[in-house]
Amino acid sequence: MLVGLIRHGLTDWNVIGKIQGQSDIPLNDEGRRQAHRLADRLVTESEYHWDFVLTSDLSRARETGEIIANKLNIPLYEPDSRLRERAFGEVEGLTAIERETRWGKEWDLLDLGQEKDDDIRLRGLDFLNDIGDRYPDSNVLVVSHGALLAQLYIALYKEKCMERIGNLSLTVLEKKESDWIMQLYNCTRHLEEILENSK
Repeated sequence: MLVGLIRHGLTDWNVIGKIQGQSDIPLNDEGRRQAHRLADRLVTESEYHWDFVLTSDLSRARETGEIIANKLNIPLYEPDSRLRERAFGEVEGLTAIERETRWGKEWDLLDLGQEKDDDIRLRGLDFLNDIGDRYPDSNVLVVSHGALLAQLYIALYKEKCMERIGNLSLTVLEKKESDWIMQLYNCTRHLEEILENSK
C-alpha cells in the first residue's frame, strides 16, 4: 500500500501570513493552478498508480482533491474530519505581526485554545492506521494541511522530518507490515519546474 500525502493549494490567507487553522478559507487562483500542476505530474509519473483520493472536510483541501481526482479520473471519497487542520483557537485569522503584538514573540507557548501537539499527532496516526487497515491493497492520495502533516511526520519519524510543509507538496509513504516507509518527502518539484521554465 502507498499513501501520497499532499498539502492543499495556496489561499489568500497563506499569502498574507494569516493562520487559517480550521477556518474554512478557499483556494485562490494560484492554489488552483498549483493543484493542476501536481495533477499533471501524477498523470505522467509511471512509478506510482493511485486508486482514489481522500481529503479533509475544509474547502481548500476538498477543492485541491477534486482537481487531482478529476485529472487522474479516480474517485474522490467522502471527506474525513480527522484530516482537518490543527485548531488554533484565538490565533486563527491573525498575521505574525498581530500575534506578536498581542502576545509577544513566544505566543505559541501560551494556551490560546490551540490543539495540543500530542492530540494532533494521535489524530493523524489514527487516520493513517485506519486507512492502512481498511484499504491494504490500494494506493491512496490524501489531501490535508500543513500543521497536521508536519505533526504526523514528527510522530512517525521524530526530528528527521522538520522542514516546513509546502503548498501542494507530495510525500509518499509505503506500508510494510506495521511500518510506514518514506519514499518521498515534501516534494514540490512540479512547482519548481514551472518556475524554471518561466525564467
